[in-house]
Amino acid sequence: MALTDKKRRFVQALQSGLSGAKAAIHAGYSEKGAAVAASRLMKDKDVQEALGRVNQVNKLKEEAAAAGKIVSLPDLGKLYSDPLEFLKAVANDPAQDMKLRVDAAKAWVPYVHGKIGEQGKKDAKKKAASEAVAGGKFGAPPRPPHLRVVGKG
Repeated sequence: MALTDKKRRFVQALQSGLSGAKAAIHAGYSEKGAAVAASRLMKDKDVQEALGRVNQVNKLKEEAAAAGKIVSLPDLGKLYSDPLEFLKAVANDPAQDMKLRVDAAKAWVPYVHGKIGEQGKKDAKKKAASEAVAGGKFGAPPRPPHLRVVGKG
């Protein structure tokens, strides 16, 4: 299963320094079942992956700071000069939240597939008329083959 909104809020609350039960309450779980929910969430594969990604980024930042480098996460606007490329990257990134990926895909679709009704009214009528005439029981018969004189004999 994907990282749901409650799971994401739980991970963010843990990152801010709250304990497991308080993080579960902050994420929207009931106070009575917060400890059980926190225990269950800490064992969840998606939550563990999210915490692992955050810990990895923090570790890299600490290593860079120890080496005397100033590190900040790159601005996504600077990585992608073309907004369409950015939408493609977000939609195809399995690490992103599914809702964000779906929204990016929805924004990307008009650039890839045209709308069904984008042709003009006259073109649509002409196409419908040619399809109606071309086939069916009452359609015009096919044209006879072109007659040529093959040989004079």
